[in-house]
Amino acid sequence: MTGRTYVVEEGNRLNSYAIEPKMYVNEEQTFGFTEYAELLNGRLAMIGFVSLIVLEVLTGHGLIDWIASL
Repeated sequence: MTGRTYVVEEGNRLNSYAIEPKMYVNEEQTFGFTEYAELLNGRLAMIGFVSLIVLEVLTGHGLIDWIASL
């Protein structure tokens, strides 16, 4: 069995085991405004702002006019 990463069970069934990844535990306290959350919020805000500009260019009306016409 040396060198093999699989086991043949009864009935000639192949049982290959996954290689377990090393566990990593981040001991640093993260609460509130993390760097990842701020990056994500900023990117979503940029997408929303550009979407509003595109909406105004395509329809000729701003967001308030578009919502009021619904």
